[in-house]
Amino acid sequence: MRVITFDIETSNIFADVGSSNPADLDLAMVCIHDSHTDEYSSYTKENLSELWNILAHADMLVGFNSDHFDIPLLNKYYQGDLTKIKSLDVLKEIYSALGRRIKLDAVAEGTLGERKGGHGLKAIEWWHNGEIEKVRAYCIKDVEITRKIFEYALKNGRLKYKELGTVKEVPLDTSRWLAKEENGLSHTLGF
Repeated sequence: MRVITFDIETSNIFADVGSSNPADLDLAMVCIHDSHTDEYSSYTKENLSELWNILAHADMLVGFNSDHFDIPLLNKYYQGDLTKIKSLDVLKEIYSALGRRIKLDAVAEGTLGERKGGHGLKAIEWWHNGEIEKVRAYCIKDVEITRKIFEYALKNGRLKYKELGTVKEVPLDTSRWLAKEENGLSHTLGF
């Protein structure tokens, strides 16, 4: 199964666009890990066509808050429909099991013993300052962490998170995460 783990950084925030709809924001960068090649890569608006070809062959998209944020935002640039690709939103899975949202940083620290190394607002500042490599490194780090926690959950049926200095666990039913879906619909446009 070809799994694309991904994350998006934007060039603005909701207050800038006067909306709470992620699709109203502007894309700065998309970073991915492709399980087919075991490589990380990054894309800006200028080279999104290279990403479309990869996504056209994906069996599943994996992200953190991706169903609510990343997919709707990226879908506005895509000529097909990214919602037709099987998606696993790790945050959504945590919310279903725990009944509340947990930050990626808390999950990374509890599960992997590592931290993100920044936050999205800093990435927007870097973008506006022309510090593109800092944005790329930050975004790829988020993809790396998301991929690792996804793989940890698959292997262990749970994730951990750090809250008020205590590590807690959230059990997850991962039994269908990698089940291939046959929906007969194409999300590509002939790429």
